[in-house]
Amino acid sequence: MANSTRSCADLASPSYTNFGVSIFILLGILVSYLPQHHRIISRRSSEGISPYFVLLGTTSGTCAFANILTLPTSRADLACCSELSGFECLAGLLGIAQVGIQWSCFAVILLLFLLFFPRATPLTTPKPSSPSSQPSYRTALFIAVTCVLHAVITLIVSALILYLAPHHLQAWANALGIVATVLAAVQYIPQLFTTWRLQTAASLSIPMMCIQTPGSFVWAASLAKRLGPAGWSLWGIFLVTGCLQGGVLGMCIYFELRERTRKRRRKESLDGDGSGGEGEGEGEQNGRMQEEDDEDTALLGNER
Repeated sequence: MANSTRSCADLASPSYTNFGVSIFILLGILVSYLPQHHRIISRRSSEGISPYFVLLGTTSGTCAFANILTLPTSRADLACCSELSGFECLAGLLGIAQVGIQWSCFAVILLLFLLFFPRATPLTTPKPSSPSSQPSYRTALFIAVTCVLHAVITLIVSALILYLAPHHLQAWANALGIVATVLAAVQYIPQLFTTWRLQTAASLSIPMMCIQTPGSFVWAASLAKRLGPAGWSLWGIFLVTGCLQGGVLGMCIYFELRERTRKRRRKESLDGDGSGGEGEGEGEQNGRMQEEDDEDTALLGNER
């Protein structure tokens, strides 16, 4: 009870600096995913996004969300809201809101990935090499069903531990955090492979990664300050993902710059060929005019 009272007392005097940073991170998380959502919708295709990247990212986000909800620190903050004002409660729960927004935004990517998954139609037949290299729509459906089942099972198990064995919640939260960290660590491996194989960013949003990569480190620092060493299983996730997402970002930027360089050189080459063709055309026209002048001169000489 003393620890709970001390925690509520801490929440009763929130730091306006920390509140401002937390709001900035919350909005940054939301805004950072919008370019990815827009890119998939505008291209009407999720080509280039690895289905296993989506699977691991969604399940990792589910574990991270369940982790912060089951942490004793978070449950104590939730319990304190009955004793605090609305602003104080909001400031104390921003960490939970941040993880929840991140999970929701990635769930939208899962939905868009399934809705805009490239499928062969009678008018568009796949290339001969595509069946062995491109995932099928059945794989995309399997990924979506697996993510939903994982979320339901995680919710049920967390609820059972909460009501039947609450003294094991810290261990369960740590286990969820470890699973989330492992999933986040391997999440980018299939995406790195897919991006390297395609040699293009395709439907991956570079602006999203430009925002999220440094934002992951800022978010990890914010959570570490809020939760302390006991929350290592949560803020450690974002340290790992920040490093790995930076690798994908660097690869996408390299391929994008290389493609732009190729297009510029191709355009310069076509412009050069066009100039040469105009020069040849003018030379042929001058030659014909010279021949006509010579013929006129010869005719005039014969008349004389």
